[in-house]
Amino acid sequence: MSKNILDYETVDLDVESGELVVIDQTKLPGNIKIIRLKTAKDIWDAIYLLKVRGAPAIGVAAAMGLYVLALNHKNDDNVTFFKKLEEYRDYLNSARPTAVNLSWALARMYRLAQSMKNEPVSVILDALRDEALTIKKEDIEVCRAIGEYGLSLVKPGDGILTHCNAGQLATCKYGTATAPIYLGYERGYDFKVYADETRPLLQGARLTAFELHSAGIDVTLICDNMSATVMKQGKINAVFVGCDRVAANGDTANKIGTSVVAAVAKYYNVPVYICAPTSTIDLDTPTGDQINIEQRPGTEVTEMWYKERMAPDGVKVYNPAFDVTDHSLISGIVTEYGIAYEPYTESLKKLKEQGR
Repeated sequence: MSKNILDYETVDLDVESGELVVIDQTKLPGNIKIIRLKTAKDIWDAIYLLKVRGAPAIGVAAAMGLYVLALNHKNDDNVTFFKKLEEYRDYLNSARPTAVNLSWALARMYRLAQSMKNEPVSVILDALRDEALTIKKEDIEVCRAIGEYGLSLVKPGDGILTHCNAGQLATCKYGTATAPIYLGYERGYDFKVYADETRPLLQGARLTAFELHSAGIDVTLICDNMSATVMKQGKINAVFVGCDRVAANGDTANKIGTSVVAAVAKYYNVPVYICAPTSTIDLDTPTGDQINIEQRPGTEVTEMWYKERMAPDGVKVYNPAFDVTDHSLISGIVTEYGIAYEPYTESLKKLKEQGR
């Protein structure tokens, strides 16, 4: 029997060869290509160019990537080793500014190394390897827990709308926003899923529709501007989306277009649930206004995915990768420790403390 996309590891560490192994998601759905990364530039490019993407998967890839790069200095003295480790940490952290999991995972790895600074480099490397593998294991457990809590918010036969890709391809298994869908599928819930295509990078069309269809789930692809229509027709009972950063007040940054979906859902009285691990909650960011929104190249809008350029030469392009959904539009934030509700300044703080 041939493998489908769910049979591959989104992010993995080849311990024997000392390589970061990921699915090149820029090639999907037409070509499942596995790439092996060993240099700082290749790992940075893989994150920036969205070969590996989705906040949790980026965090896992960064942790494993930092370990892979640290291996290059296994014969160095401790002073040189830590100097290079800090350089690699800062370099990888510069790849994408919005997803907090990137900086969270790198900080966690570096903090562990710092706690062992007087140990031999070989011992520190072993600990970094184990920590990277633990982060991956935790991601799988976290996503399943998010799925269980999310599943409590819907009932069999419901219609669910999702935007972008917060599925297995954005994590190590289950996904965040799709975790309730996968668990529901296992239990015969017979969900009807609608996936926004998600312009301009088409993560909904290329990734979410691809993986859900591969799993045998009833999924229908729609253009981004069709969400109001399906809500008005009564086809949507809940919206589940992922998140790249949660501010202390409950504002959330997710793929561009999420705030539009949330505003429309509010009008049609459809609940919107943000699915996010507690590692994505950033209590140091008071509101969504302080979230640094990544700006992407204009060619993603005018040329990418087209055989011919689909806009006039020289036209100005504004291409923010994310938008911020105001907390007032969000019905609940689903984490591995439970569901946060208004006032988010209190509920998110409690959940974050559980995570610590």
